[in-house]
Amino acid sequence: MTDERDGVLGPAADGITSLADPMRRALYRHVVDAGGDVGRDDAAQALGVSRSLAAYHLDRLVADGLLEVRYERRSGRRGPGAGRPAKLYTRARKALQVSLPPRDYEVAARLLARAAETDTGARRALLDEAYRFGAQLGADASHDGGGAVDTLLRDRGYEPYEDDGVVRLRNCPFDALAQDHRDLVCGMNHALLRGLVAALGVPEHAVRLDPREGCCCVAFTLDA
Repeated sequence: MTDERDGVLGPAADGITSLADPMRRALYRHVVDAGGDVGRDDAAQALGVSRSLAAYHLDRLVADGLLEVRYERRSGRRGPGAGRPAKLYTRARKALQVSLPPRDYEVAARLLARAAETDTGARRALLDEAYRFGAQLGADASHDGGGAVDTLLRDRGYEPYEDDGVVRLRNCPFDALAQDHRDLVCGMNHALLRGLVAALGVPEHAVRLDPREGCCCVAFTLDA
């Protein structure tokens, strides 16, 4: 019998539980780090397991809402004899969150964002506070001996990767809020990351707003 209160958890709980399995966690991380579509053969080879085992766990990650699927003929051929399309996996666009007991901080964040958008003084205060917060993160990391920019970005969930000499970020920790308040949130994020790198001795101009589809709005040129 299903308890009606299970609706409080829903698919988010299934997704979190799915990652408790070491194989699924490793496959999920491989798909995320790839930054694009991953086939079953590629995933199996990367983890050193059979194709059938990789396929089973990949499909479980899809069922639990952590991955999405699309099909593509990678040979480029069409028509008879072209073969079956490959099943490709990518990270699900929908974020999963679990809070016990239930909390809804996103509503509070959206209300505060609306207020800041209509008040120039509040917007300025937000940017200043974001810069100070980033600077504190950098200073604390330096004090603890973990002051590498890459490490700090990973610890905050940005998922940095290098793209032709530029460090870009696959994930925006504030994406849900940025959907409706992009200018405000991107400005806040930019200020936070400028403060962070400044505390680590990196010139602030190394951090710039450079929006790209599917990525965070900020990019770094760390040799600037």
